[in-house]
Amino acid sequence: MDGSQIVLVLQPTTTTDPPMRGEADKLKHKAKNFLRTLGACGAGSATPSHAKRMDAQTKQNLLERRKARSLLKTVVNVGHKFLVLLVRWLSRTIYGEHGKRMPPITNLILMESATSLATKIRTRKLTSVEVTQAFIDRCREVNPLLNCVVDERFEAALKDAERADKLIASGTMTVEQLEREKPFLGVPISTKDCIRVEGLLHTSGIWNRRNIRGDKDARAMELMRRAGAIPFALTNVSECCMWWESVNTIHGRSRNPYDANRIVGGSSGGEGCIQAAAASPFGLGSDIGGSIRMPAFFNGIFGHKPTKFVVSNEGQYPVALSEEQNSFLGIGPMCRYATDLKPMLRIIADENAPKLRLDEPVDLKQVKFFYQINDGGAHLVSPVDLDIRDAMEKVMAHFRATVKAEVKKVYLDKLRKSAPMWLANMKTPSKVGFDSQLANLEGAINPWLELAKWPLRMSNHTLIGILTALTERGGVKYGSAEYHHYVQQKQELVSEFRDMLGENGVFIYPTHPTVAPYHNEPLIRALNFSYTAIINVLGLPATAVPLGLGREGLPVGLQVVAGVNQDRLCLAVACELERAFGGWVAPEVKA
Repeated sequence: MDGSQIVLVLQPTTTTDPPMRGEADKLKHKAKNFLRTLGACGAGSATPSHAKRMDAQTKQNLLERRKARSLLKTVVNVGHKFLVLLVRWLSRTIYGEHGKRMPPITNLILMESATSLATKIRTRKLTSVEVTQAFIDRCREVNPLLNCVVDERFEAALKDAERADKLIASGTMTVEQLEREKPFLGVPISTKDCIRVEGLLHTSGIWNRRNIRGDKDARAMELMRRAGAIPFALTNVSECCMWWESVNTIHGRSRNPYDANRIVGGSSGGEGCIQAAAASPFGLGSDIGGSIRMPAFFNGIFGHKPTKFVVSNEGQYPVALSEEQNSFLGIGPMCRYATDLKPMLRIIADENAPKLRLDEPVDLKQVKFFYQINDGGAHLVSPVDLDIRDAMEKVMAHFRATVKAEVKKVYLDKLRKSAPMWLANMKTPSKVGFDSQLANLEGAINPWLELAKWPLRMSNHTLIGILTALTERGGVKYGSAEYHHYVQQKQELVSEFRDMLGENGVFIYPTHPTVAPYHNEPLIRALNFSYTAIINVLGLPATAVPLGLGREGLPVGLQVVAGVNQDRLCLAVACELERAFGGWVAPEVKA
């Protein structure tokens, strides 16, 4: 008789009285113990001494398997580190120590914040036309080198600027009314090629969408246009917006303003690039795993991922496939000056803005600061650069000495599992895979065929796009025990952050472990995105803050994380750090 039969015989019925149910449960428990003994000892003998010997052998086997796994992981990590060093050496050999940098900034209009420009336009110290023309000229000047702008409406934008100037000149609205109702009147704005803008391309870097144009503005852009901003340029993204280098087969590769041999990040990489190059005063990005904060970090600007569900995601492609993915995804502001973050967020948050209490003063002396220098040593994730660690320590010293704030170094062990936690929680029951997304949901590509075509330059897809399509259906399966394990891990980490931050705490953490790598290097540093991705899993607001340039002449910085709907804390800290450390630094000129 097997175990299932024993359980069936001893299963109490619903008509058994309470004492009989208790006896049946005892018998059932004894039967299960008997079966466990049989399983441990084998069919021949169930003696205690034999059971102990087998139990010891089982433990020994388990210990040996764990040692083997640990050894394998060590070997893989060492091999990965060697590969990273090899690829870095090859990159420097191929590209050279430094690439070309952009032309110098000669028009002082380009050095103004969007808020300052709006003030000068509505008070008639500048005209919208001359401001818009200045940024159009700058785009034309830098784009041949940087390749950040993929579509434009320059002529239409100048006509919008003329209308803005006429409205101001008419006197039908006072300066106070304009400030209140159209706070960015006459200021040009850019956005990435996945956020819909009426009349402009809406490709998301996908070949099958190369001819698609927006029939109307996405909700966030609609709100910015209503506030007086003038869309004028569309910027480059990674293929299907699911990689952290902005390159695709439609528009090609974008290059970093501080060193053209380096990446701009992704997927809002073109947007980070155009801001850093002073070719746009401000713009909109979107972020599902760090797509605002990584480009902001690599390009030395500010970028804010709002609290989950605060800003409408309507008008983006690709769309979230589940409520969970939608909670990760968020549209947010990208700009060179921290002062622009709050007014932009207030506009695009729309009816949800009151939840954020953006006008409530923040006393930094009352804010609790928590920080962690790294993720604790995650598998296949790069160590944090010395420049970034030094910058973070200087920031914490500043808050201790100058602001007299409470500062505490913490260690959250679950951050070591950031990448697998994000990958698992991104899984959905939907049968729509990345191979379908790359086909614009009109069937699916054959990734094996595309992989064979790629070396011959016959594929319409990037190598990383093809590899993602091949591996996306692997790994953790939706609904599996491993999936539920990582969902539970996420929930526990959410609780840890909630208890730590409360309503007046911020968490300072690296935005990325390294400064901008060379082109294609992300292929062998794939999991480095985990530093930003984990914050999306938690649904928390986070601001990427620039802290100047490091030893290689590339931007360094950090991210400031706060509790749900406590975005104002992130923004207040960003403003303080800009004041103390200088914020955006104009790229140097190099031939």
